[in-house]
Amino acid sequence: MDISLQKQKAEELRALHHASTILVLPNVWDAVSARIVETAGAKAIATSSAAIAFAYGYPDGEHISRKEMLEAVARIARVVSLPVTADMEAGYADSQPEIEQLVHELIATGAVGLNLEDGIGNPGRLRPLELQLEKIRMIRETSHRARVPLVINARTDVYWSQIDESSARFAEAVRRGR
Repeated sequence: MDISLQKQKAEELRALHHASTILVLPNVWDAVSARIVETAGAKAIATSSAAIAFAYGYPDGEHISRKEMLEAVARIARVVSLPVTADMEAGYADSQPEIEQLVHELIATGAVGLNLEDGIGNPGRLRPLELQLEKIRMIRETSHRARVPLVINARTDVYWSQIDESSARFAEAVRRGR
């Protein structure tokens, strides 16, 4: 994909997130569902990691390989003209070299954004906030160096993980959201 076009799509996706109207971001799992959503008039497309995993015969939760996930994202981005943001679960990477490689591979798919969760492994475990923030920083810096400023949607799995009591989960979600 043309880097200047991809950068333009990233800027478009970012602008949609900051628009005065609510961004409806339909989730897709393959090229056909992406084309249907585009034809229906969506302004951008998101992938669903769970739906892609299920379509490949895997359970949700990074059981599908990074390679297969990226291949699915590439097929989706290839058939639409809209900005595509990819649900990359917990990122399939932890070290700086792995994260940098992931960013370059994701950009190569044609995606211009990613969803990144802080849940790790079994439900109930969250990546320490400092490590999650470092991962987000590395993704942002690597994507800027690659000239495609990915839109990063950092999501917390505090409620999904069912840690502690409800009031403690709320406080932790707010802390992680800041």
